[in-house]
Amino acid sequence: MAEKINLDNYKGVDTYFGKPYIDRDEWRDSPAPHRQIHGGFSDTDTRFTFYYPPQQHYQSRMFQPLEGAHAGHEDAFAGAMGELIGGLGMITRLGGYMVESNSGHIGDDIDQKGGDDPTIYGHRANVESARFSRFVAAQVYGKAPDYCYVWGGSGGGRRSPLCLEYGADVYAGALPFMGGGNIEAHGTQSRVRSDQPVAFGSMFNVQRLLGDKLAGVIDATQPGGSGDPYVGLTVHEREELANLYRLGFPRGDEFLISNPMGQTWLWTSIADMLLEEDAEYFSNFWTKPGYVGHDQPDWVSKDRIDTVKTVTRVITTQDLMNDPAFAGPEFDQARPMAMLMAASGGRFDLPIAVEVKGIGDGYRLGTGVKVVSGDANGRQLYCMNFGRDVLFCDGRREANLKRFTDVKVGDQVHIDNSAFLAFCYYYRYHNSADPLYDFLRVDSKPIYPQFQVPLASPLMGVPYSGQYEGKLLWIHHTHDSSLWPPQGIIYQRAVQQAQGAVGAQERFRLRWTENAEHIPPMMLSSQPNRASTSWLIDFVPIIEQSLVDLCDWAEKGIVPASTSFEFADGKVSLPPTAAERGGIQPVVSVKANGAIRTEVKTGQTVSLEVHGEVPEKGGAIIAVEWDFEGQGNFAFQHEVDGRNASGTFSTTYTYHKPGVYFPTARVISHRQGDVQAKHCRIPNVASVRVIVS
Repeated sequence: MAEKINLDNYKGVDTYFGKPYIDRDEWRDSPAPHRQIHGGFSDTDTRFTFYYPPQQHYQSRMFQPLEGAHAGHEDAFAGAMGELIGGLGMITRLGGYMVESNSGHIGDDIDQKGGDDPTIYGHRANVESARFSRFVAAQVYGKAPDYCYVWGGSGGGRRSPLCLEYGADVYAGALPFMGGGNIEAHGTQSRVRSDQPVAFGSMFNVQRLLGDKLAGVIDATQPGGSGDPYVGLTVHEREELANLYRLGFPRGDEFLISNPMGQTWLWTSIADMLLEEDAEYFSNFWTKPGYVGHDQPDWVSKDRIDTVKTVTRVITTQDLMNDPAFAGPEFDQARPMAMLMAASGGRFDLPIAVEVKGIGDGYRLGTGVKVVSGDANGRQLYCMNFGRDVLFCDGRREANLKRFTDVKVGDQVHIDNSAFLAFCYYYRYHNSADPLYDFLRVDSKPIYPQFQVPLASPLMGVPYSGQYEGKLLWIHHTHDSSLWPPQGIIYQRAVQQAQGAVGAQERFRLRWTENAEHIPPMMLSSQPNRASTSWLIDFVPIIEQSLVDLCDWAEKGIVPASTSFEFADGKVSLPPTAAERGGIQPVVSVKANGAIRTEVKTGQTVSLEVHGEVPEKGGAIIAVEWDFEGQGNFAFQHEVDGRNASGTFSTTYTYHKPGVYFPTARVISHRQGDVQAKHCRIPNVASVRVIVS
């Protein structure tokens, strides 16, 4: 390992940050060989970790992944997060070293010095960490990087454009995926006003109202379904489902309404803030004419919970992973998110849940859980998932850091979901200026009493400006149930407003990923007769290939392919052919006995056909594989040689048991047509319905 890093000559740019310090400098072999340097800036909560692979891998590049959600950790991408969406191994392949920052705060709490200043958490801490990493890289490699890139998804997609906008001396490009937020002039110090929390309330309202009827909605919108999700619904249920679609919920992803992943986390992190800053709405909802809770109490009364109960067990993530009592399917939704959050902070021993018996049959998601006795008396948390009588909770600031620490068996908790039930109708009373909300206005006047769209946590940074130097390649997913497709076009609008058509053409591209969710499908629940991988793809190879394309754009002037699309009525639609669509992903279609749906008897042979085509300059097809029963087992593969950009492939399959099956074809492309490639294998899927009687 090289000599000790000399800090004497470093001159910081942002005077908020004190002198940098290094408290760990060591060689590590995992997750890939690298010199790891950890430290921070004095007098602040900003921490960073730098990962420097061996000299022979260094191609004078730096890559800075930004953590999702509110961030708060400087080592997420060296662990579980890196394994999921690309960490040090990928960065090494790309010829760079990796920088992580906690975005200026520890956990979900603010830096007391910085207070609620969103500029610190949105970009300044990340930019100053990147600047210092260049100073250190010059000593590690003998040369600072020529090109630096910032990228990230979800909360990282929210913040990475800000780094490019306010770090022109550092970054050559940015690759945000699944971001969103509002637009203001460059230099703003405002907090973000975001539509997405508003829309989440609508999603949970549909889940709450429809209950078991969601199965019919899911069936209608799957391949070979009726196409009419409203059959069997009451008038109010139809209205709420239609409103959800108008707000942009991705069609074809309705299963995630009944089996949500981390959307309730956002509520748990901002509920106290909303109740403080929007207290009048939450009071009016139950007490004033013109509000659902007052005018239509029957829509919410059966689901209301307001009771004080006794804690019978306190549960850690370690308990959830290892105790057979939590091995049942009722904990399937809680398990992945709990494990991911524990891995991000390295806190598997943190008490994240309590068992409370006798709650009743009310709606539990989002319900407030306030400790009202014992050592943690007064701590407010909110239920983000549950199984049986176990409530998995999170909260704001200190409550996020402590959860149920100091809570003991026998302590009392007040369980009250009044605020979350009001949140379920929040979208009606908080219309943004976006045309997406025009259905809630007549002659430009709102139908319902109005309050301002809520401010996001300061940890989410400032609004976008769209003003930057360098290159920005935006990735968004068509089936993202956390940051819905309409969020994918906001930044394009910001760039066009700030830089005009010429600037947007020179510096911005938008690339859609079809059939991708907010997280890889292996982390999602599956339907009883359909695995998540039969309608969703792993988007990580697309992120890696797009990072390659971003480098080529910034360094060589090779413009990356963008995706053509149409947007109407809250829905993003992609053209049906690769030539029209563009982008880098294969376009796939399938047939069973010549149709999208076929009915056969047991023992009858079904003819299956898949057609795949790769966009221009996207390479060639390197794999075509079938999961005949839709259970996630892509066991059958057609022979391909990596020479063709399109092809039609046929096979047969015989079903010996009655049931409804979704045979799925997965087509994979590669830029160089390398059938042996391990990385940048770009997938897409398509399914048909086979009914066997």
